[in-house]
Amino acid sequence: MIPITTLNGKKVALFGLGGSGFATARALVAGGADVTAWDDNPDSVAKAAAEGIAVADLRTIDWNGLSVFVLSPGVPLTHPKPHWTVDLAHAAGVEIIGDVELFVRERRAFAPDCPFIAITGTNGKSTTTALIAHILQSSGRDTQLGGNIGTAVLTLDPPKAGRFYVVECSSYQIDLAPTLNPSAGILLNLTPDHLDRHGTMQHYADIKERLVAGSDVAVVGVDDSYSSLIADRIERAGIKVMRISRRHPLANGLYAEGSRIIQASNAAAAEIADLDGIQTLRGGHNAQNAAAAIAACLAVGVSAEEIRAGLKSFPGLKHRMQPVGKRGRVVFVNDSKATNADAAAPALSSYENIYWIAGGLPKEGGITSLAPLFPRISKAYLIGEAAPAFAATLGDQVPYEISGTLERAVAHAAADADRDEHESAAVMLSPACASFDQYKNFEVRGDAFVSHVAAIDGVTMLIGSAAGGK
Repeated sequence: MIPITTLNGKKVALFGLGGSGFATARALVAGGADVTAWDDNPDSVAKAAAEGIAVADLRTIDWNGLSVFVLSPGVPLTHPKPHWTVDLAHAAGVEIIGDVELFVRERRAFAPDCPFIAITGTNGKSTTTALIAHILQSSGRDTQLGGNIGTAVLTLDPPKAGRFYVVECSSYQIDLAPTLNPSAGILLNLTPDHLDRHGTMQHYADIKERLVAGSDVAVVGVDDSYSSLIADRIERAGIKVMRISRRHPLANGLYAEGSRIIQASNAAAAEIADLDGIQTLRGGHNAQNAAAAIAACLAVGVSAEEIRAGLKSFPGLKHRMQPVGKRGRVVFVNDSKATNADAAAPALSSYENIYWIAGGLPKEGGITSLAPLFPRISKAYLIGEAAPAFAATLGDQVPYEISGTLERAVAHAAADADRDEHESAAVMLSPACASFDQYKNFEVRGDAFVSHVAAIDGVTMLIGSAAGGK
């Protein structure tokens, strides 16, 4: 835990007692703050009270004298309309911040020079975050990984000299972190997302820009117009910018040329890494993720040799294009995190001869947008509520069966792939659907896939599995 000692003795109100909010309340109390917390969920309030955290409906407290109001990132700050607590804070002139801001203030007070890499973007954040942390850890550095990737930032170890922080930041978290100042800040890309919470694409982009605008070194993907303009703008403001691209050569920066990552400086270019053969970094999207990770690691003093070693040993992000088992020429890929068609596209575009397990609770639009990738699919195995609709979309373009359950789909796909005469084949769970018709969440669905794969005769597991391979 990171006790928030910078607010020792100060009065603080907090709203939102979910995972990160509860961790924030505990960190504030541990640092000596006088905290009053609340949540709309009575169970969350009861849990906090049981931990000794003072709770009260924030409508009933005196907002005068509060040092700050800490808001959980999932609670609306501006759109579609501000939460009622936000209105109360504004009326009292109380600053509104979030857990990432508390972290950066604590770092600034006690270890301002400890390396801090922050990552944002519409797509690829989690893979890039995990890859950077792996490179740092595999090189022997004291590394703390957290933020939007699933570990609340204030549950990490406290800042100290030589400790590296790798923090994934959502737009919601950035919006609540006005003095965010990473050693290296990454903006991967920008496409329309969360506009219900930000109102317009421009406002969404403006929020993302804050992360790199406050960085010592800004790593910016320049393959979309919003990000490219941001790179130009912050460079003019005096920020050191390292541009990255998966599509175009750059005179200065890092770019992908096939599987090779090229580093260019004043038009002189040289290969810094080659992703060929690294199963966990297949595809053009991962070339961008790798380029960003390389740029950020170079910025905080990691050598090219250490970076290349880390890339080669990267185990992948769990449930995201994760090779989990192998039998002969067939690889089994867990892409359970692909809960809509857009999310499934990277995995489908990274393999050929795919035995595709898809379906679950359908999202709007189905899989129509994936039609250009259908030629890569040898056969589809459809599960869950979406199976009939997906079958209608596939029609006579792709052979399919309605398997119904994941267990049956894995068994049938493995048997069919084993008979494939091509040089290689992939049995891939990339559902393009939510999991809630059959599983609690995509993690449980992915773990079930791994267990079913481990139960197949002759499979060598590439990751740990309680089931074990036969």
